[in-house]
Amino acid sequence: MSTPLIFKLNNQTAGSSHIPPSDIPEDIAGPPREMRRRELDLPQVAESEVVRHFINLSTMNHHVDKGFYPLGSCTMKYNPKVSETLAALPGFAGLHPHQPAATIQGALELMATLEEWLCEITGLSAVTLQPAAGAHGELTGMLLTRAYHRSRHDMRTKVLIPDSSHGTNPATIVMAGFEPVPIPSDRSGRIDLKALQEALTPDIAALMVTNPNTLGLFENRIDEVAEAVHDAGALLYMDGANMNALMGLARPGDLGFDIVHLNLHKTFSTPHGGGGPGSGPVAVSADLGRFLPVPRIMRTGDGFDWDWDRPESIGRVQAFAGNFGVLVRAAAYIRSLGSEGLKRVSETAILNANYLRAGLIGIYKLPYDDLCMHEVVFSADNQCINGLKVVDIAKRLLDFGFHAPTVSFPLIVHQALMMEPTETETLATLDSFIEALKRIDREARENPDMLKNAPHNTPVSRLDEASAARRLDVCYRDGAGGNSSEG
Repeated sequence: MSTPLIFKLNNQTAGSSHIPPSDIPEDIAGPPREMRRRELDLPQVAESEVVRHFINLSTMNHHVDKGFYPLGSCTMKYNPKVSETLAALPGFAGLHPHQPAATIQGALELMATLEEWLCEITGLSAVTLQPAAGAHGELTGMLLTRAYHRSRHDMRTKVLIPDSSHGTNPATIVMAGFEPVPIPSDRSGRIDLKALQEALTPDIAALMVTNPNTLGLFENRIDEVAEAVHDAGALLYMDGANMNALMGLARPGDLGFDIVHLNLHKTFSTPHGGGGPGSGPVAVSADLGRFLPVPRIMRTGDGFDWDWDRPESIGRVQAFAGNFGVLVRAAAYIRSLGSEGLKRVSETAILNANYLRAGLIGIYKLPYDDLCMHEVVFSADNQCINGLKVVDIAKRLLDFGFHAPTVSFPLIVHQALMMEPTETETLATLDSFIEALKRIDREARENPDMLKNAPHNTPVSRLDEASAARRLDVCYRDGAGGNSSEG
């Protein structure tokens, strides 16, 4: 059953909207008179119908508060609502970015404390909270890399990336003015050390590593990788998007990394998806602290202030202090869990991923036969028969009330199914998910049309995705043909 636009519910007798006359004098400066709207054509709908309309629309969307969201490499986990409450406190949410430092001492103290905690979690020396998302943190890290080499009068031009890296990594490298050079994985799904050593020429500025990588595997020879990279005069960068597997268990700084970005909106308690909000702080070793974006937060004799006197800084990378509400949520999350709680988060995330692995092994193909970390990657080669593709499995999962996992990525796995259960899912949910995938496996052999035509019970059924992308039409057309326009 489709939900009509609220304008279709218009009832002139309902009288729900009453806009009072404007109290702004006519002579106040504003838009030209001829551009001012004389009437507002608002639908007249009773309050109860307005509420029901938008509640019905919200239930048509899948979201983590509604059901399991096993989107691999994205850590779509349930986040405690207390963090939302704290971020909305008037003393935080009501601040203006242009307020003098003397009037925002509480906010500055929170950010300074969060920087200290992130230093402790990563094992690095200094942190900037400015970057607005993970990819923005990557760019900041690459700009820091460029500044570091330039300070040494060493104009390096290339950055190495494993073929198991996140898709944003090569784009970030290019944006920062470097050339990406891929490094193949070995048969275990990890960095091929021989290929790495051969690629470490004098023009290599850094190696960008996602650890655990996008196969869900920990780079268990990362100490050898770090030694080789540093011996070549390059920096070791960690894409920390998968930090949900490492908190309290391993610190990037201890593993030899010089730079790491963190996704606060994935690991540290901000719901994400749909484009935001996000935060991608960057932590660095002692040698790189002088290049961090300005302003830096500094402690003074009687509180906190902004420090702009950083002559080697790469400059500002984000307006004001970053996405402050996300920083409040992260601080609340870390404070509420403590060091042991963060460690348990990672341990449970790893346990849940391996539970999925054990429940589906022998049914879905494992491209790499090793225990995983926070996520597991299968190949759907066994199910891609009778004209089926991995996307058909993903569509069919929607009928069971689950969001689809990541499919066809990482690219080095054919017909990839990438799943991240996170630490917040129960045993019952994981069992239901496993049973759904087992049923889909049977349907692939016995009733493939069930998959080819899925989903069957969602508000919108199977779409022609290729046509939708090529012939985008976002205009509304009513049933009578009125109010239509060509897009």
